[in-house]
Amino acid sequence: MTAYELHPRIVENKDWATVLFVVTIALLVLAKSLFENRFNDFIRLIISDKYFKIYKESSHLVGGFTILLFLINLVSISFFTQLVICNFTKAAKTDWVLFVQIFTGFSVFILSKFLIEKIIANIFNIEELIEQFNLQKVNFRTYLGLLLLPITIVLYYSNYASNHVFFAIIGVLLIINVLTYVFSLRIYQNLIFSKMFYFILYLCALEIAPYYFIYYLIRKI
Repeated sequence: MTAYELHPRIVENKDWATVLFVVTIALLVLAKSLFENRFNDFIRLIISDKYFKIYKESSHLVGGFTILLFLINLVSISFFTQLVICNFTKAAKTDWVLFVQIFTGFSVFILSKFLIEKIIANIFNIEELIEQFNLQKVNFRTYLGLLLLPITIVLYYSNYASNHVFFAIIGVLLIINVLTYVFSLRIYQNLIFSKMFYFILYLCALEIAPYYFIYYLIRKI
């Protein structure tokens, strides 16, 4: 008599991720529809400085277009972070609770950092410099998030990504971030040199220390 042993079939639920990806793409379409000319200039950011020349005022930092792309960027970065965590640990990439934690953590970190920067810039009387510098960073990092979104979608639904793929992507992201700082420093060098001491304090307090602590926490985890 043949003995049969039954095993439960565990099916991962990816519906929440699919819905979120669709909503994110819908937000991207909405941004293009509502701000068509600006969006077209933005997607050519890597090959043209037209966008920086037109939208260089700090008022554009909290506009509707920037907020829409900020949300898209948060989703993209949060998903990619979850994939990295799941690739190097036993966490599941389909764990929506983990995604909510990452998304919330990034949101709180970025918004808190932005508010603290505004306060410190006001104290040091370098509002103009910090607003221009932040606008430059936000534009580049949002653009980076858009480029990362399709890569994240492919990695999420693929089961063949290796450690080398993630290391390569992380390496490229770090290089682009460094180049972003160099590019921004070159553009605003006159403003920076006129307030060099305060700008160095700003870099140490809000551009180096927070990321060092994040790196330390990740290593501890």
